[in-house]
Amino acid sequence: MGEIDPLSDEDLQRVRLEPVTPHDGTILLVDSDPEWPTLFAREAARIREVLGPAVIRLEHAGSTSVPGLVAKPIIDIVLVVPDSSDEPSYVPVLTAAGYRLVIREPGWFEHRVFKGPDTDITMHVFTEGAAEIDRMLRFRDRLRADERDRELYARTKRMLAGRRWRHVQHYAQAKSEVVNQILLHASDRVDESARRRVLDEAAAALNDEDMP
Repeated sequence: MGEIDPLSDEDLQRVRLEPVTPHDGTILLVDSDPEWPTLFAREAARIREVLGPAVIRLEHAGSTSVPGLVAKPIIDIVLVVPDSSDEPSYVPVLTAAGYRLVIREPGWFEHRVFKGPDTDITMHVFTEGAAEIDRMLRFRDRLRADERDRELYARTKRMLAGRRWRHVQHYAQAKSEVVNQILLHASDRVDESARRRVLDEAAAALNDEDMP
């Protein structure tokens, strides 16, 4: 698995609205919990209630949205609004409801991130039409539909989670290669034989990394 230069503390602090503190540890993964969709539904209802018609789309994403997949016990949510750069149209209302804006990335799809008032969530906010929305949801749908890709991703996560990471974001970066491979599998441009070859090569690479 190729190495990716980790983001520095300074890089992370540029987009984070709270002080960056190192994680300096392994990553907690837990078995799939049937309660996760219920937690998402509760958050979705609350967000729709406070934002009303400003909600264009609201989706459960990330590993907790895939039945049977190990995950960090954090509910990932994708919120699509008319213009995520127009913070006055949604940030004050969410803040009043207990949500906390923690990341602002104007240079990357005008991405914003909120944490929740009670449930541990990561809510990603994008403008309608942002390419990253489709990417996140295609990845989720592929993992839901394809057992072999789901198992490859689970194995990758377990292998990486046992390492010590300065920041959780570095763990996320380390998964990028396998994420991109799975997204490639989801593309109609890849025929079945090529898909299987790429998957087998990725599995072989993981076997090599597992060797002492």
